[in-house]
Formats: sequence, structure tokens, C-alpha cells
Amino acid sequence: MQLVDALVCMEPGRLQLEQRPVRHPGHGEVLVRPRRVGICGTDYHIFEGKHPFLQYPRVMGHELAVEVVEASAASRFAAGDVCVVNPYLSCGRCIACRAGKPNCCVEISVLGVHRDGGMVGLLPVPAANLIPADGLSVDECAAVEFMAIGAHAVRRGGVSSRDRVLVAGAGPIGLGVALFARLQGAEVAVLDTNNERLAVARSVVAVDTICADGDASSATDAFTRGEGFDVVLDATGNQQAMERGFEFVAHGGRYVLVSVIKGTITFADSDFHRREMTLLGSRNAAAEDFERVMAAIRSGDVPVRRLITHRTSLADAAENIPRWATEKAGLVKALVEIGE
Repeated sequence: MQLVDALVCMEPGRLQLEQRPVRHPGHGEVLVRPRRVGICGTDYHIFEGKHPFLQYPRVMGHELAVEVVEASAASRFAAGDVCVVNPYLSCGRCIACRAGKPNCCVEISVLGVHRDGGMVGLLPVPAANLIPADGLSVDECAAVEFMAIGAHAVRRGGVSSRDRVLVAGAGPIGLGVALFARLQGAEVAVLDTNNERLAVARSVVAVDTICADGDASSATDAFTRGEGFDVVLDATGNQQAMERGFEFVAHGGRYVLVSVIKGTITFADSDFHRREMTLLGSRNAAAEDFERVMAAIRSGDVPVRRLITHRTSLADAAENIPRWATEKAGLVKALVEIGE
């Protein structure tokens, strides 16, 4: 029986490196070796016990760059192929899948959330969820999934070059949202309480910024000449921020909730109707969003190198993830390097 190292979140607040037996590929699966694993807000929420869709213990990791180790002759993959992983495993039968929306499948199983993910030495994944990297580096492959979240949210919001867009939250997901809104030709502003993150948004994504610690309403009014934003996208994961976002939406505008929380959000129904606002949820990403991001990386529109600020090994991640969950200074995107 082959054993490999796995980083397991045993319960909220406790990570443990242990050896686990390799599950060999089943029908339609390919055995891969994770090479890079991006750490995102979902992973921090799992560690902190804040994720609404999770059971412990769990091997985290869904932002994956992998190398094929073993594939059947019937698949299009061969040992050594470097791939991006679409971590959203869908049933293909439910109402959402039949409507072409596997990202919100009724029975969705997300690697690293609903089932064990990529912080492990070897992992079987469905061949249908592997995407050939076509020249992308392993670092770039690991950035595709979180950028696809942003690309999907922008597509959900119907963002166009005619729109003024506000992105609330300048973390990695918010930066991805802002970047793909700007690539659509929209006039984009990013709102956050953290001036360091706003500086990253200005320098890396080249957007205007608004500090939410100040008089945000006056600043947003000045940006839109008092009309509000055609599209507001929330990527804060903060209840108060999500509720406040309604006030920034223009009459006839759209509000897209990208982040997810355990709690309930409320809004004033009369104001919602007065503006004839459209409220949208944006969950995960679809295959076309992955392809959109990969094309943008190839063309140089996604500055992956400038987004990756921290690195760790699988062995050291048990110490670093708890620290990075609270020490955010200078942190944009951290990667776990495996098999180097």
C-alpha cells in the first residue's frame, strides 16, 4: 500500500501532516501529483471553522496545478502532462447541469471542500476536470481557478464597456473580479478598508480605488456623479459590507454577491424595488471561465507573478496557514509547493 503526505484540517484551528494511503484511480479518473496549491479565503475559512458547506476532517486545496502520473490509454492525457484542475465535480443530471450550469450543480462536490483536495502527494481526479495547461507554468496553472471565480462573476453581472463597476473587497477574488471587469472595458473602482490592498489594486490591476474607512458614500457619489454604479460586485465575505453594497447600485443596476457567508443578509425592500435592482448570486466558475482566464494569462493580461507573494512547502504549511490567516500584511496569494 502506497502512502503519501497529506495536510489535514482535523477540526477548526488544527492542521496535521499525516500519511494517507493513495486512492487509485477509478473509472474515468486520472492519478495526478499536485505541484502547486493556491491558498484562498475558502481554505482560511475552513481552518477557522467559518465555511458553511464543510465536514471535518478535510484535506484542503482546490486551486491546483498538477502533473499527470497515471492515465488510461483511452484518456487524452499522458504521464508528465501539466494541467489545470476544474475542482467542481458535478453530477451531469440535475436541473442546473441540464441547464448548462454545472458550477451550481445540486449535488456539486468541490475538491478541498466537500471531498478531500490537493494538499496531498497524489490525488485521483476525473479526467473531465483536467484542462491541458498549453504552455502555462505551474504557478500560472495554480492561479487559474481563483481568477475564474472573478471572470464568472463578471459574466454573471453582464459587465460591458458601457458600465461603471464597483468591486467591494480587494483580496485575491476581488482583484480577479476587478481585472476581468476592466478587460471588458468597464470603468472600475475597488472599495476596501485596507489601504495596502487598495495600493495593490491600483498597481497590479490599474483601477481606481475608494477607502471604505472614510466617507465612502461621498467618494462613490463623486465617482459616479451621484448616479450609482451600473454593477456592484461584492467579494468581501463580510455581512455588513454585503448589506451596505445595496446603496451603491444605480437605478436599474445589478448587484452580484460573489462571496458567501454563513449568516443572513437583509436589505430594504422599498429601496430595492424603487431602483428596480437585479440581485445575483455568483457561485464557482464554469469551463468557459477557465478558458477565458487561461487565454488572458497567455496574452499577458493577468500579472500572475505580481499576485504571488508567499510560498511554503506541504510540511511547513501546517505552521504558515494559521499565521497567514491573521497576518495579512503584504499577503496577496500564497502557494504550497509540492514535489520540488
